[in-house]
Amino acid sequence: MKHVEPVVDINLALQHGLTEEEYERILTILCRTPTYTELGIYSVMWSEHCSYKNSIALLKTLPRSGGKLLVSAGEENAGLVDIGDGLAVAFKIESHNHPSAVEPYQGAATGVGGILRDIFSMGARPIALLNSLRFGKLEDQRSQYLFKRVVKGIADYGNSFGVPTVAGEVYFEGCYQDNPLVNAMAVGIVEHAKVARAVAKESGNSVMLIGSSTGRDGIHGATFASEEISEESESRRPSVQVGDPFVEKLLLEATLEAVQTGYIVGVQDMGAAGITCSTTEMSAKGDSGMKIDLDRVPLRETGMSAYEIMLSESQERMLFIVKKGHERDVRIIFDKWDLHAVVIGEVQEGRLVEVFYEGEKVASVPARSLVLGGDAPVYTREAKEPRYLQEVRAYDVRSLSEPHDYNDMLLKILGSPTIASKRWVFQQYDTMVRTNTVVNAGQDAAVVRIKGTKKALGMKTDCNSRFVYLNPRRGAQIAVAEAARNVACVGARPIAITNCLNFGNPYDPEVYWQFRESVLGIGEACRSLGTPVTGGNVSFYNEGPNAAIFPTPVIGMLGLLEDVDLTTSSAFKAPGDVVLLLGYDKYEIGGSEYLCMRTGKVLGDAPEINLEAEKRLQDLCLALIGNRLINSAHDVSEGGLSVALVESIIGAGEGLGVEIHLSKDPGMRPDFQLFSEGQSRIIVSAHPDNVKRILTMAAERKIPAMKIGSVNETDVIKIASWIELERSMMSREYEEAIGRAIGDTHVTVR
Repeated sequence: MKHVEPVVDINLALQHGLTEEEYERILTILCRTPTYTELGIYSVMWSEHCSYKNSIALLKTLPRSGGKLLVSAGEENAGLVDIGDGLAVAFKIESHNHPSAVEPYQGAATGVGGILRDIFSMGARPIALLNSLRFGKLEDQRSQYLFKRVVKGIADYGNSFGVPTVAGEVYFEGCYQDNPLVNAMAVGIVEHAKVARAVAKESGNSVMLIGSSTGRDGIHGATFASEEISEESESRRPSVQVGDPFVEKLLLEATLEAVQTGYIVGVQDMGAAGITCSTTEMSAKGDSGMKIDLDRVPLRETGMSAYEIMLSESQERMLFIVKKGHERDVRIIFDKWDLHAVVIGEVQEGRLVEVFYEGEKVASVPARSLVLGGDAPVYTREAKEPRYLQEVRAYDVRSLSEPHDYNDMLLKILGSPTIASKRWVFQQYDTMVRTNTVVNAGQDAAVVRIKGTKKALGMKTDCNSRFVYLNPRRGAQIAVAEAARNVACVGARPIAITNCLNFGNPYDPEVYWQFRESVLGIGEACRSLGTPVTGGNVSFYNEGPNAAIFPTPVIGMLGLLEDVDLTTSSAFKAPGDVVLLLGYDKYEIGGSEYLCMRTGKVLGDAPEINLEAEKRLQDLCLALIGNRLINSAHDVSEGGLSVALVESIIGAGEGLGVEIHLSKDPGMRPDFQLFSEGQSRIIVSAHPDNVKRILTMAAERKIPAMKIGSVNETDVIKIASWIELERSMMSREYEEAIGRAIGDTHVTVR
């Protein structure tokens, strides 16, 4: 029985999330009223999630080429960076925020699956996973539920697939209660000569659908991701995809084997918008057309319409363009891996994607009219500085009273879920599978060796959204700088970034202003630090019934170590080592954990940052590591100097302590010295014989450097006359805080 499609009109278009202007534009492009299937195609491809219609104009201002980039941002499924010896790194980060808000386990799991497919669809073997997570306060029961299920979804998918999850970050803030953020990043390695492209070309070549069968899960997932979270969102569970990591593992191995045959012209993951996205984007990129027969698509549900098949976001599927005459060769490979490999169409002359079902043509659309960089709409929205900024920046930090007990204050900060160890999280991840992990989760950045070489990669996700909330432009600069600083602290030179830009509704002028300023800040920082943008993701509409999230431009930073033996960790190493502080500080506490804990609010302004000085600091750190002059390096960030010192002691294990000598500046309060989150600072430790040379190298680079203490065997941290605490007491507070907050203390305390 043939499907009867609804009559298409402006009302139906509005229900699909299109505007009246956009509907009129479709009528002009097609010179007729679209079919129901075509309306669905335009609605998903012109959704914010796929078209970037409210962001692409600003994204084009970012440094998107140069350096070690092999492809420009947005040119392929993921960024591609040259690391020498004929090897390249493919890496990318994407959001799965809305699905995770309504179905946290599958939302998070399929976010991991999707980003992995973006990597191996380029012919690269994934070697690492990272993530960046944001939830509401852990006192809230729903936030606890989302937190637990998201972490389990990430763990189960990554562990089953067999790629280590090596780094990430987790923040807890009230603004994320209705709308959590789940950003997943993947990194892979590929030889230059074996890179696969997402392109369809040469008339007569076959279009093959590879992988799982198609069902009704995920239909209009892209549109769902372009809406605000509301009370009705629970009813949108069918828009959340369901993943199978074991099938994805088979798909990985089969894809890499097929790409090596030379019979594959193009490959693309079927992520958002499913068959619709992959067919139209590959056609547009190859300046070609495509003829698709949906009757050939393997289905796992009966009675599916053309509209449903085209828009389904069922997981573990890929689209291959195969050289004519070699379809059987490719099918044999996928049969071996027990996966579907079905010819569903062919590349054709012209630029139309034509779709047939049950003997009828149900869609005929110009590919370029649908895609980013083609004829999809592009908007520049009204921007207006938010009213709240005057209020929060007017706060006088001098009105804050000094704490009576600095020991107690430090313990409270260490016990804050945002500051505390995330061991409860990363103990659930298999961080060592494939045995290439050198520096693990919990350090400044992860380090993964590249097997068969002396090289290794440093990688990190980072964003302090409080700083971006207080000062979007400067806060975004800090996000880039801190991600690079973390990578430099493990010995890797920062070479490129990917980003995941999480914001509220772009039609709100204040939100769009935050977005614009953040993008400009990222661009300025990347140019200063020499880290071009390889691509990424924009996630708008992150807000619930109560408020929007803090603007959260998450940075995924990639760094290169030419010699893995130079890898450096944050932990102090030996009694007698001298502790030095490199860098600057005006002892600013705006947006700090300390100020937030004392006032219950995010107040002040983001710390100042000098990007040119930041670059010199990172170069100094790398020079010290390269000359083997330091034994540890640790970025000073959330919680300030005191927390960074505690983390270096806890990481060292039992038997080591530290004594720090800080003079009480007459014009500076101890609490500001201890808890300031001022930028461009690194704590290093070194053998006494190396201190003179360290200070000389710092002076040559015009970087402030001072001896502040030494490592000892006391198992105590002592900071001037203000703080004196046993390591075990701090470790319990730091390591057990999250477990206590959620009623699960199953965590190994070091």
